[in-house]
Amino acid sequence: MLFNSYLFIFLFLPIVLTVFYTLNNKELSICWLVGASFFFYSWWNYNYLILFILSLIFNYYSSIILINNKKKHNRIYSKLILCIGIFVNLSILGYYKYFNFFIFNINNIFNIEFQEQSILLPLAISFYTFQQIAFLIDTYKSETCRYSLMKYCLFVSFFPQLIAGPIVRQNETINQFQNHAFNRFNYTNISIGLTIFTIGLFKKVVIADGIAPFASFVFDAASNGETIYFIESWCGALSYTFQLYFDFSGYSDMAIGLGRMLNIKLPLNFFSPYRCISIIDFWKQWHITLSFFLRDYLYIPLGGNRKGHVSKCINIITTMLLGGLWHGAGWTFVIWGALHGLYLAINHSWRLISIKLKPRKIKYTLLSNCFYFLLTFVAVTIGWVFFRSDNLFTAQRILFGMIGLNGVNLPQGYLAIMGYLGGLLSSLGVSFNSTLLPSYLDSFCWISVLSIISWSFPNTYEFMMDYTPCLNNLNSRKKYLIPLKWRPSISWSIIISLMFTASLLYMSKASEFLYFNF
Repeated sequence: MLFNSYLFIFLFLPIVLTVFYTLNNKELSICWLVGASFFFYSWWNYNYLILFILSLIFNYYSSIILINNKKKHNRIYSKLILCIGIFVNLSILGYYKYFNFFIFNINNIFNIEFQEQSILLPLAISFYTFQQIAFLIDTYKSETCRYSLMKYCLFVSFFPQLIAGPIVRQNETINQFQNHAFNRFNYTNISIGLTIFTIGLFKKVVIADGIAPFASFVFDAASNGETIYFIESWCGALSYTFQLYFDFSGYSDMAIGLGRMLNIKLPLNFFSPYRCISIIDFWKQWHITLSFFLRDYLYIPLGGNRKGHVSKCINIITTMLLGGLWHGAGWTFVIWGALHGLYLAINHSWRLISIKLKPRKIKYTLLSNCFYFLLTFVAVTIGWVFFRSDNLFTAQRILFGMIGLNGVNLPQGYLAIMGYLGGLLSSLGVSFNSTLLPSYLDSFCWISVLSIISWSFPNTYEFMMDYTPCLNNLNSRKKYLIPLKWRPSISWSIIISLMFTASLLYMSKASEFLYFNF
């Protein structure tokens, strides 16, 4: 069941909210949300609900063993239980997500023919596996306490964040389940949640799905072996860059909005990352909860920055490489992760060199900010080419086109319009036989408008900063846009109603969120 479907919006969600606020007992409300979340998950494939429930039971009782053993101060036994828990979780994830990937590569390397299995990847397995591993580690560190099974199940299965995050930690949500006002109707929370949900729905249905065909056209052509020229390659790469941005931003908004309608504040997961002027800042604002997970449960245990700068860079690259592999079983994801690890290592090295050369705080000028911003955005866009491509050959064709190795091919009509300049360009190797003029213009318009929105407009949480719409809300840099901030009013009601209506009109065919594949 998709958030952006009529079934969810007009049937599932109203029933869930009505029963939730009708029940007078907090424990019954928790049980109701667990049941609703299980139903939501099983709608995709009820067979994998059993796997999900078994995973919940295994990890819950593993945490209970850890808590009980902590009282006996048997550190070795506790570490053994933790290792077994992590091993079981990663083994299940590895089988469903990476078994065929490893078999394929073993067959190619050793020229043998192991049989690949027909394995359907369970929905959200990457997200709920990481969330439960984090819970076990926190329990081992005595950073959690004993909760009831139903509260633990709701912590993991809470349907607004179950499918594609944010990756939630126990200290962020379980305490909210225990709040005395947990299941009391709150008009403000409903208003805030509905507003954020509608903004996210609009981003997904109208914007992300609107620009998606331009990206698919180019990447599908490259996948089929066609030559991708300079302009086509950039149009395709930038179209996907903004498609993913608004798709993931839309999902993040909808998840936080749904949580708020149920009196739960979820952590911020997305905060205008394309405005950043460094890769370091980008990863502080893109998939924020995954970045925190990788930092706290992988990078720091690897050694972090405790053994010098070279070791720090190696740990960063290793962390990001594994983070790339988490996104998908393919070499394109591995390269994407390694590429961002290299970006981060270079960024940290540059900052270290800059500090040594200029011990005082570095002052950024408008020109330098523009340069760093453009450099960061281009680096991110190049990374998304690997992220989107079906295989390395597809990525290669598009990247070759982006750097001009496949030449430049302009629409046929441009030669006559340009006159002498057209002849000069033709003599320099520019072709004039493309029939893609309408697509060029349409994609250029989309990219131009979305660039302005993502770079200049305040994001959802800046609009709503006065109402703390989520946990760990970042400070706004748009102080001059205070008059635009959201507040319960007739004007904002009209705006949100128009966005909701437009989303419904464009929602004739529900499409999956891109992060559902991970």
